[in-house]
Amino acid sequence: MKKYRLFVVISAACICLSILYSLVGVSQTPQSQVLLSTNPSLEKILPFEAATERKQSPVSFTLQAVDSGGKLLTNALIKLQISTPPRNPLLTTDFPIVEGTKLLEMEAAAPSGKLEFQQMLPIRGNYQIQVNVSPLVANAFTSYQQTLNLNVRENPIKYKFFAVIVAILFSVGLLGGWVIGGQEELKAGEIAPQSVRLLLSALTLVAIVTLLFINITAEVAEAHGDEHSPKNEKIAPSISQSQGMEIKIAGDKLATVGKLANLSVEVKDSTTGAAIKDVGLRVKTIALEDNLTVFAYQGFPNQAGKLIWQEQFFDGSPHKVEVEAISLPESQRQFPTVKIAQLVEVEGITPPIYIRLIGLFYFTAIVGIGMMIGLLIQHRKGLQVREN
Repeated sequence: MKKYRLFVVISAACICLSILYSLVGVSQTPQSQVLLSTNPSLEKILPFEAATERKQSPVSFTLQAVDSGGKLLTNALIKLQISTPPRNPLLTTDFPIVEGTKLLEMEAAAPSGKLEFQQMLPIRGNYQIQVNVSPLVANAFTSYQQTLNLNVRENPIKYKFFAVIVAILFSVGLLGGWVIGGQEELKAGEIAPQSVRLLLSALTLVAIVTLLFINITAEVAEAHGDEHSPKNEKIAPSISQSQGMEIKIAGDKLATVGKLANLSVEVKDSTTGAAIKDVGLRVKTIALEDNLTVFAYQGFPNQAGKLIWQEQFFDGSPHKVEVEAISLPESQRQFPTVKIAQLVEVEGITPPIYIRLIGLFYFTAIVGIGMMIGLLIQHRKGLQVREN
């Protein structure tokens, strides 16, 4: 009986070990994957910064679809979706409406197994890139999908500015607590001691100056935006016919921050209406206010002669979608570059009031902490004077 039990235990252990070994073997088996590289490198990527004179450029992405041996999968169809970092109610970014939304969706042919594009990243945090790879030729390889993560750090300059603001607010609170804690005795007819009245007058003056600064800055920004009004921009037509081809841009002409806008480019024969596929397309989205490129891609039309994508205009200013049709060296159809464009008006969304209240709460808390410390110092000082 004991031998039988021992045999059962040993058999069960062997079965468990074999299952574990098989699972480990499967997990270690090389699989098809998507390799991501960026320019600049990940540690040097900074989020978009509005109203700055610093030169900004979109991040260059390169996605490579490789098989289990690390070889590029040719004639692949790559579909990607970029999602912005999730919302954090207690610590918002510069564009809270953009948090937790879709930034870009596109599907493009990758004959060499590579997909290259440029995209401006609006906020800090962890972006998710969902990639689906499938063959253009049926059964050439097995379709697969992968989720990539891209973490964008905050601009270090903002931490310096925040430290300066905290130091100023804390100093104001500390000074206020010091003055109020050591307040003089009230004289006849006085509501508060003179030192307290002077402190309140100074704080009122600072508040007035701050409000004036905010209003003047807003007026200057609005005037700056008028200088770059789309009325002053020369926009190419959204449709053009050349060398027997018709090229046109279609899609949304009014977009909203936080939502994807539908855009497409179609290339067809101007006589027969047949789709034209042997044409190169250069797509670029430009924010007109700062003349800043926020998205760029060079590729080809699909089997229907179309290039379709969805992108979010995270900056609430007019944008220009510009497309250049170019002839390919291997194509029999040779023609000069054709340029078309479309203006997209963008509707900005005002952040919810609670987001502003959170910032106000933090600043008030910093002043309050400074004031409590000032009061505590004066209280201890008073105790020491009484003891002596």
